[in-house]
Amino acid sequence: MKHLIIAILACLPLMGMAQNTWELPKEENKQAEPKKKALFEKNKKNEDPKYLEGAVPVVDGKVVFTLDRNVPGMSADEIYNKLYVLLDSMTKAENQSEMSRIAVVNKAEHTIAARFREWLVFQNTFLALDRTVFNYVIIANATDGHVKVTMERLNYQYEMSRTESGGGLEVKAEEWITDDNALNKKKTKLTKGSANFRRKTIDRKDYIFHEVCSTLGIPYNNGSK
Repeated sequence: MKHLIIAILACLPLMGMAQNTWELPKEENKQAEPKKKALFEKNKKNEDPKYLEGAVPVVDGKVVFTLDRNVPGMSADEIYNKLYVLLDSMTKAENQSEMSRIAVVNKAEHTIAARFREWLVFQNTFLALDRTVFNYVIIANATDGHVKVTMERLNYQYEMSRTESGGGLEVKAEEWITDDNALNKKKTKLTKGSANFRRKTIDRKDYIFHEVCSTLGIPYNNGSK
């Protein structure tokens, strides 16, 4: 019996080592799993759906954002006059160039075309100012109880004074911010080069269309393309 006890005691360290050998990795996996998951969630950046697939509509090969709304109880003349004041004030706003102006009107058809040349700002801090010249045209047409506004002919001129690295970038929206050019293959993320251009263009479109709707007393729900 004594020899049996000694034999059992002699085996205990080996049993402990064997037990630890099996348990230790299990314990590590237990701790590593949440860490890996946390790291994955930290690195995983979910893009706002408003910037993803379908956010930049292409019509006949051209990028065209359209606001098409009913304006109950308002005549074509009233809508036209309100939009003229709004667009005229926009051409004089901050970040606008002297080239921004109402280009042409047709009072009989209640149509206004305004050209904008402005700074589209990506980042503005004490240490850095990152922005691009943004050109586009707004065309507004009013009928009794209805308004249609398009934002089209979009293009960018980025750091045109830069001489290093091949100079600046001059590009049309069709070549730069469409789904095919600005999204990955799965359409789940924006590509690095044009991401800021796409986001800020969509934000600018939303702001302008919201101002139009606010001026006319109708809601804007970001549903316009």
